[in-house]
Amino acid sequence: MSNPDLQPPRRVAVVGGGPAGLFAAERLRAAGLEVDLYEAKGSPGRKFLIAGKGGLNLTHSDERPLFDSRYREHSAAVGDWLDGFDAQALRDWAAGFGVDTYVGSSGRVFPVDRKAAPLLRGWVRRLKEQGVRLHVNHRWTGWADDGALQFASEHGEVRVHADATVLALGGGSWPQLGSDGAWVAPLQARGVDVAPLQSANCGFDVDWSPHFAQRHAGAPLKPVVAHWTDLQGRPQSLQGECVASSYGIEGSLVYALAADLRDTINRDGHAVLALDLVPGRDEARLLADLSRPRKGRSFGEHLRRQAGLDAVKAALVFEHLGKDAGNDLPAVAATLKRLPLRLLRPRPMAEVISTAGGVRLQAMDNQLMLSALPGVFCAGEMLDWEAPTGGYLLTACYASGLRAAEGAVAWLAAR
Repeated sequence: MSNPDLQPPRRVAVVGGGPAGLFAAERLRAAGLEVDLYEAKGSPGRKFLIAGKGGLNLTHSDERPLFDSRYREHSAAVGDWLDGFDAQALRDWAAGFGVDTYVGSSGRVFPVDRKAAPLLRGWVRRLKEQGVRLHVNHRWTGWADDGALQFASEHGEVRVHADATVLALGGGSWPQLGSDGAWVAPLQARGVDVAPLQSANCGFDVDWSPHFAQRHAGAPLKPVVAHWTDLQGRPQSLQGECVASSYGIEGSLVYALAADLRDTINRDGHAVLALDLVPGRDEARLLADLSRPRKGRSFGEHLRRQAGLDAVKAALVFEHLGKDAGNDLPAVAATLKRLPLRLLRPRPMAEVISTAGGVRLQAMDNQLMLSALPGVFCAGEMLDWEAPTGGYLLTACYASGLRAAEGAVAWLAAR
């Protein structure tokens, strides 16, 4: 009779070197399992580094359950992951690398030095010291007939047999960094239910005139209040900042509304986003201010003096009402409070911050193991959930990586 204590440790393959995969690998190794991590690019965490280029937004200070609500229809499922690893746990984990964090004025949480590279370097170094074997330039292509994982590498095809697998392959945004959605076809071929990938945290196309697009591309719109109608027909509003781009509109305020706007376009063929260009001043006061004598000034200059409009906001008024806008002051006042933008389509997945869609949560158990593929777990952005920017995306990637790792440990222990 064999002695179980003499059997070699189980081997787990983690596919994907983003935060979800790295965190899963960390926890699997801590459980005493042999861990091989496969990354398609030449180094792990490339999207993590790029996302942190302007300041790594690690998580958010929102209290729960408000934090959970940011995940919309999947708030209960993601909230369950967060019960195991929440925003404070993430800050404590970063502190273990000597990375202290602070809460910014928007409630977002950043490392004190705002940099991603020191944290990633320390993390990868520690994983290697703990015995995680890192294989770069290994692009996962699916499974062989005998169940082995297949990788395309610099030295040709590589086949790997593992006792369990954690897939953390990202979504479909920023494909140059590795997240290109190529994993969808192999999973669907194995009977896994995958919701179509689509843009999230994205800008939207607007049919600007060539003159406006040329003159004002890149101009910030701040502050403004966005007004829109959600899918249930309820009016919504949010104040923030955005940017008029050459193709349309983008920026943090737009990203926060992107899911509603995208889903409305999917349903109706377009969406209407109305901007209050002059928050804090009502329509009646604006009309009174605009009715003051111009004294020979152009109407654009009059808008600047009487309504406090900068060049891009004034240009939006003319874009909507035409060059003779000054002949109808009530229309101008109304437009300043509700400038309607017709959004035609979200920007392509390749250029957006994140994607929605992915492996449906109903296709896996509570431990994130695929029902169609026992022993295969999924984590991170490749799952069918989404959240606005602000640290929510990264926090859920960590939490799901932990949940998948714990699931793999429990599944192997039961075999």
